[in-house]
Amino acid sequence: MGLDTKAKLDREKIIQYSERTKEPFWMKERRLHAFEQFEKLPLPKLEKTKIDNWELYPSLEYQEEERVNEVTQLPKEILSYLSDEGEILPTLFLQKNHQAVYSHLSDQLKELGVIFTDLQTAMISHSELIEKKFMTEAVSTGLNQLTALHGAAWDNGVFLYVPKNVEVKVPIQGLFWVDGKGSSMLPHILIIAEQGSSLIFVENVISTSEGKGVYNGVTEVFVGANAKVTFASVHHAPKDFIDITHRKAIVENDGHMEWIIGEMNNGNTVSENVTLLKGRGSSVNTQSVMIGTRNQRGNYTSKVIHIGTHTESSILSRGVMKEESTAILNGITEIKKGAQKANGEQTENILMLSDKSRGDANPILLIDEDDVKAGHAASVGQINASQLFYFMSRGIPKEEAERLIIRGFLAPVVSNIPIEGVKNRLEQVIERKLGR
Repeated sequence: MGLDTKAKLDREKIIQYSERTKEPFWMKERRLHAFEQFEKLPLPKLEKTKIDNWELYPSLEYQEEERVNEVTQLPKEILSYLSDEGEILPTLFLQKNHQAVYSHLSDQLKELGVIFTDLQTAMISHSELIEKKFMTEAVSTGLNQLTALHGAAWDNGVFLYVPKNVEVKVPIQGLFWVDGKGSSMLPHILIIAEQGSSLIFVENVISTSEGKGVYNGVTEVFVGANAKVTFASVHHAPKDFIDITHRKAIVENDGHMEWIIGEMNNGNTVSENVTLLKGRGSSVNTQSVMIGTRNQRGNYTSKVIHIGTHTESSILSRGVMKEESTAILNGITEIKKGAQKANGEQTENILMLSDKSRGDANPILLIDEDDVKAGHAASVGQINASQLFYFMSRGIPKEEAERLIIRGFLAPVVSNIPIEGVKNRLEQVIERKLGR
């Protein structure tokens, strides 16, 4: 950690920010503890990815942003991420740079006891719920310098709470918008789904900033017994922007977690997605896609830890590599001692569109129990020549045939995006990244 980093973050800045935002005393103490860890801990050691020469430390100069009274006031580019078949979603949250500028929860969900607001506000009005969960059980294990930095300097984010047996059928959306030269963002998403509840949350991260910037975000999801959570995410930032994202879920008895992740950044990216199947009969389905362009570097990890008995997991990761990009797709299935009758499957596939690009698919099984099932598959290769010939023999031009093959390759993940407008937007981003 160089002098530049220390100039951006120090103990006094943390205290000033915590007091200015009127946080509870316990949060200030938690920030300061994270800062102490930040000064001691090393950077994470990533498989075949050297990040110590990346500009990982964000600017922490907070500025006031104007509140948005009507969503329709936003730029068209932002509005395109907030609609579902042309209709603006009734329940959504918008953070611009370091500050929440818009939040709305439908009256119907309020009556059911659902809480959806920015994390700074929730810290005051729902402190007892947040204190138990915030960077404790979910993120405290495996802490490194970057997650500790987040714990010390997180700037805002979302708190979503769904009470026992409440089913939220309409997707809830959060958009994180980085805007301005050299901007950064450190948002925290905290989701609690109580026993028997269900919800769909869609996260969009976009940047309209110029120059270099850093996103350092953490998501924590707590899935109660027999609850179901679907978390869909699309990250789309420019080439000089670094994205560091850590997501973690803990799933109790018979709970189910669904991850649908679209990593569409144009800059260097580190994405870690971890699920702990803690309860008996808990399950998770993790699906992710990424596209590498130019000289972009990326490290993407999907990990499931089986702890309870009769647990099930599925990991599907697909990547497309262009030009001189490099990416590592890590799939890790870990079955702990005592996790009997666990079943873990994973598949990593990478499609190479350039001889100068490189993609590594790393399936990893860590098994410490006998009475389990586990399997993996991985492939790295170019577009199938026979598929290409099939399309071209039916009069489809080569470029169009390649496009169709790539879309079919990514479709198992893209088609599962729960909001039609977001899915369409992701498809547009994919087309743009592929140069179509």
